[in-house]
Amino acid sequence: MKTKEKDAKRNLSVSELQAELRTTREKHFRLRFKHRAMPINNPMEIRDLRKHIARLETWIRQKQLAGKQ
Repeated sequence: MKTKEKDAKRNLSVSELQAELRTTREKHFRLRFKHRAMPINNPMEIRDLRKHIARLETWIRQKQLAGKQ
């Protein structure tokens, strides 16, 4: 993910981040399922999606904590 994309996504609202998190988790699940049945061309995609999920969860948590203060 490019730096500009990260900055743009970091500035999204919590609900928009949660929606993207939901779609990313679904994509991650489908990709893992597909990989179990038949190896995919680029297995690094699974790792990248897992990192993206963690990044989204971190941004959501940061925004939630910032809202409480």
